[in-house]
This record gives sequence, structure tokens and C-alpha cells, in this order.
Amino acid sequence: MSPIVEQIAQVRPGRLKLVKINIDTAPNVSQRFGIRGIPTLVLLDHGKEVARIIGAHPAPTLNDWVDGHLGKTAASAT
Repeated sequence: MSPIVEQIAQVRPGRLKLVKINIDTAPNVSQRFGIRGIPTLVLLDHGKEVARIIGAHPAPTLNDWVDGHLGKTAASAT
């Protein structure tokens, strides 16, 4: 999934920042966000969780998920 997620972030410069966490080396981060399954994608807006998706998904599904939530976060900022 990593290449798919990296590509999704690359085509949305200035709108999406990708941060990958290795839960084995950063267990406190996984605990903070309640990560129970891998992979877990968490979309944050100013540190607040706005969406979460768990499991492997195809690129079209992830693109739709990200775009759907990016629109909501932009609308709530205005």
C-alpha cells in the first residue's frame, strides 16, 4: 500500500502531507491513535482526526476516501 499512498500524497501538494509510522519503533504513537490493525490510515486536520480507514484498499477507493474528506476539511475551515 505504501506506493499507492505515496502517490496519493504526491498529487495533492499543499493539501495532504504523508507521515508513515512504524508501530514497532513508535508504539506510543500507535497507542495514542488507537491503532489496532495494519494498515491503518488516519486523516488529521490540525491534529484532529477527521477520518480513518483500516485495511488494504485499491487506489481508486483510497483516492475517493481522501478527496471526500479533504473537501470536508476545507469546507469546515471557511
